[in-house]
Amino acid sequence: MKFIIGIGGVTNGGKTTLTNRLIKTLPNCCVVHQDDFFKKPDQIEVGEDGFRQWDVITALDMEAMVNTVKGWQENPVKFARSHGVSLSPEAEESDPEKTGLHILILEGFLLYNYKPLVDVYDKCYYISIPYEECKNRRSTRTYTVPDPPGLFDGHVWPMYLKHRKEMDNNCNCIEYLDGMKSKEEIYNQVYESIQNSLLNNL
Repeated sequence: MKFIIGIGGVTNGGKTTLTNRLIKTLPNCCVVHQDDFFKKPDQIEVGEDGFRQWDVITALDMEAMVNTVKGWQENPVKFARSHGVSLSPEAEESDPEKTGLHILILEGFLLYNYKPLVDVYDKCYYISIPYEECKNRRSTRTYTVPDPPGLFDGHVWPMYLKHRKEMDNNCNCIEYLDGMKSKEEIYNQVYESIQNSLLNNL
């Protein structure tokens, strides 16, 4: 059985923390990070807001991301091996088509805004945090390409609001998570929800 989970959310909402925790506890679990599909800085256009447009879907090579997901769907065992994921003994020995549970987590900030991806999820989660908290967390992070002054208010947050509205219209099966809760609470809520879904799908 193959099961695909989306962990979406606002920038610095806690997506990676949650994902890393789930990878450790879910069986035969691989992950695809949307951030790995950013185009090179010189391919990112400058928008009317005067900032390089990092927070839009065109900043990402989404076709490559979809192809990566397809690669996992075609052969989760091979995919796991090539990504250094250790599989359970049953999964190692078995024909992936017949037995065993294989899980793929997609983690990113624009997971539910690209139509070809929306249809692959079995479970969708989205972490949100309020503006002040988000701005505060973002200001303490160090990025490879540092944020220019005013980027958060001028580009990051307006784009988040725009995409959030789009996403709410596109995808009606998202479970929203309160990013202000403790990491433990968020993890427990998601883990329990995944377990329930898996039991219902068996």
